[in-house]
Amino acid sequence: MSEVDVVVVGSGPNGLAAAVTLATAGLRVTVVEGADTAGGGCRTEPLTLPGFRHDVCSTAHPMVLTSPFFRQPAFADLRARLRQPEIPFAHPLDGGRAAAALASV
Repeated sequence: MSEVDVVVVGSGPNGLAAAVTLATAGLRVTVVEGADTAGGGCRTEPLTLPGFRHDVCSTAHPMVLTSPFFRQPAFADLRARLRQPEIPFAHPLDGGRAAAALASV
C-alpha cells in the first residue's frame, strides 16, 4: 500500500462519503473493504431464487434524500435520479404482519 493520509474501513455509503469528503479536501485516501464486493449496505445480491436480486441492508436508500452529503452541488448534475416507491421499506413482524414506512411520512 502506498503512503496515504487516511484509511477508511468499509465501502458502504458512510465510508464512501467519508472517503470522497477527505479526498476532496486534498488528503490521500485508501478504502479497505472486508467483504467480497464493495458497497456495504448498498449491495445487491442474488439471495433467494434464480433471477431475483435483493438489496442487502438497504435502509440507507430511503434516507438518501435527507443526507446533507448527497444534497451537495456536486451531485446536482448527475444523470441518475432517485425514484422511490410509495412504500420505500417495511420490516416483517411476528404473526405474518409487517410495519411499513410510507413515502408520505
